[in-house]
Amino acid sequence: MTALPQGLTAGTWNIDPVHSEFTFTARHAGVSKVRGHFEEIAGTVSIGDSLEDSSVTAEADASSVSTRNEQRDGHLKSGDFFLAEEHPKLEFKSTAIKADDADEFEVVGELTLRGVTKEVAFATEFAGVATDPNGNQVAGLSATGTVNRKDFGMSFDAVLGGGELLVSDKIKIELELELVKA
Repeated sequence: MTALPQGLTAGTWNIDPVHSEFTFTARHAGVSKVRGHFEEIAGTVSIGDSLEDSSVTAEADASSVSTRNEQRDGHLKSGDFFLAEEHPKLEFKSTAIKADDADEFEVVGELTLRGVTKEVAFATEFAGVATDPNGNQVAGLSATGTVNRKDFGMSFDAVLGGGELLVSDKIKIELELELVKA
């Protein structure tokens, strides 16, 4: 059993959507990176007596995707990508948390996009615990992982003249989470 990071206590911690981000990055035309995020996210981290006894559930509203380009956002919501009308939520449920050291660990779980569920792993870093101006106990986490969009049925392929894909298959996911103890 792995001890909890310093300052983190057992109980329910809710994702504070105002101070958290769920972002993703894809290569465009093989040469640049396009970043996006979800405006609406929610979730809970249930902290047990050890990391192994802890769990994460989280979701994002697929129709809240934003890349700062209305046309691209509309395409991402379509059947080529998120199929947001039929599958309005992206969901994650952890299946294991494995410690690397006191402040770094791996969160493994099931990510569901477009009704397809695949196992993913997020390298996670604990940023500490503080008391916010309202007297709430808050904790910070950063997590990164990579998925192949085609594993989730996002098979849109536009191949450019030099053979590059318009949108990369590999998508980097980054989470910056502030949790509030319930």
